[in-house]
Amino acid sequence: MSASMLLDIHALRQTFPRADGGELLVLDGIELQLGQGQIVGLLGRTGSGKSTLLRSIAGLMPPSAGTVTYLGQPVVAPAPGIAMVFQGFALFPWLTVLENVQLGLEALGLPDAEIRKRALAAIDLIGLDGYESAYPRELSGGMRQRVGFARALVVHPNILLMDEPFSALDVLTAETLRTDFLELWGDGKLPIKGVILVTHNIEEAVLMCDRILLFSSNPGRIIREIGVDLKRPRNRLDPRFRDLVEEIYVAMTARRPVPPKAGISAGAVATSIDTILPRISANLLSGFIETLAAEPYSGKADLPVIAELLHMEADDLFPVSDALQMLHLVEIEGGDIKITDTGKQFVEAGTDDRKKIFQRQLLSYVPLAAHIRRVLQERANHVAPKSRFFDELEDHMSTEDAEVTLRSVTAWGRYAEAFAYDDDSQTFSLENPT
Repeated sequence: MSASMLLDIHALRQTFPRADGGELLVLDGIELQLGQGQIVGLLGRTGSGKSTLLRSIAGLMPPSAGTVTYLGQPVVAPAPGIAMVFQGFALFPWLTVLENVQLGLEALGLPDAEIRKRALAAIDLIGLDGYESAYPRELSGGMRQRVGFARALVVHPNILLMDEPFSALDVLTAETLRTDFLELWGDGKLPIKGVILVTHNIEEAVLMCDRILLFSSNPGRIIREIGVDLKRPRNRLDPRFRDLVEEIYVAMTARRPVPPKAGISAGAVATSIDTILPRISANLLSGFIETLAAEPYSGKADLPVIAELLHMEADDLFPVSDALQMLHLVEIEGGDIKITDTGKQFVEAGTDDRKKIFQRQLLSYVPLAAHIRRVLQERANHVAPKSRFFDELEDHMSTEDAEVTLRSVTAWGRYAEAFAYDDDSQTFSLENPT
């Protein structure tokens, strides 16, 4: 490892135990290097393992295979010199700002005078001078996140890990905090040498990072690295900035090659019974496709443009567009989203005909929905418990993903009147088994 290399990750693989006794692969073959003076962004959809990777780097979760090397030494436990800022502030409500910031230094066994001096300096650095005696409940969300930054910076880490640190803040507060952080970084005032930022905000990644690693999902793999060769401060309206945003949207919505599957027509977005479904309501799908069909889009839109106008983050937009594409109501190519002929029919139809169209698409292109209906048709009483399908899903995905997937297909099936579900008895049934 060169003298300027802070972190080197090689062939990292992370698995978790599955309900059937097997393993759920979360991260696979991760290669990542962080040099001095770099901000590296990890960008991917929910479930791509970005936060899991951060915890492996921090020494909170040993990798199942591969290596994490920090300054030439393997990371097998929390490493001095690596600090983390979380999305949810993670402050102790019974401690003051000063006491929260001092916590990390107390663990180092420094003299009390040195602890206080460094804590006050960190608080001043991040713009909270005068709030040392305040409690978290007395602070705004942005101020509480500043305390989180101060607590991480006070130990003078070489590497700062940031796990979606701005996502819990309102737009203006997040922008202010990002700008302040970049100014301190650019002026060399932060006591850190490198940063790894997990984000789901594409513009944030382009605004802040020198390199962006794009992750696929289930399992998480690095599918592409994009360099950001723009001088700071960066202008969101700069055509080169917009081109990079567009390039990332195209890369993140590109279809990966898949083998043909029986019963799925050519050109379909191939899925299987164990495909993790996004937790999106049928009403949201209907509302989005109606917006896309109306002016000014008239059935076709650039994904970054519609995301900006609808104030949707990538993590909000992609699940909606994925679900609509899975149902063949839209097509996505080259960063553009376009309504299909079936999608047009859906938008123009009345309520009853919409349900019929949705049912046809659901049973044709979502194998789990077709599987549930087929099981119900084959049973004499046309009833099956939730556990019948949940246990099956849990053999192939995490418990959380199985729950989300079953909730999604249940909501879609109810809307389409493909099958019914009773919450009290937790059973599926057919009102019309034919």
